[in-house]
Amino acid sequence: MAKTFQASKLQILIKIIIPANLSTFINSLKVNIGLSLVGVISGEFLVSKAGLGYLIVYGGQVFKLDLVMTSVIILGVVAGIMYAGVLLLEKIILHSKKYR
Repeated sequence: MAKTFQASKLQILIKIIIPANLSTFINSLKVNIGLSLVGVISGEFLVSKAGLGYLIVYGGQVFKLDLVMTSVIILGVVAGIMYAGVLLLEKIILHSKKYR
């Protein structure tokens, strides 16, 4: 219908496609927060000389459970904060009048 009224491709994208897919974008963000942290930590397992992944590997090698558990707890807190940020973003964007 937008093409019938001579809407440009940019107008169709901004006015129809993006608003219709905002909930999909936000749900994808929720899932990918954990996956991104898994990717970062697994990269640190392999090649890092610093970071949480390095601390987990090092703590396992020298039998320091406190390093391992502290790193895992920090990862959990960071993931929780990032997830809460996405929930706040969802609340702001999807619950505004414009996208009801």
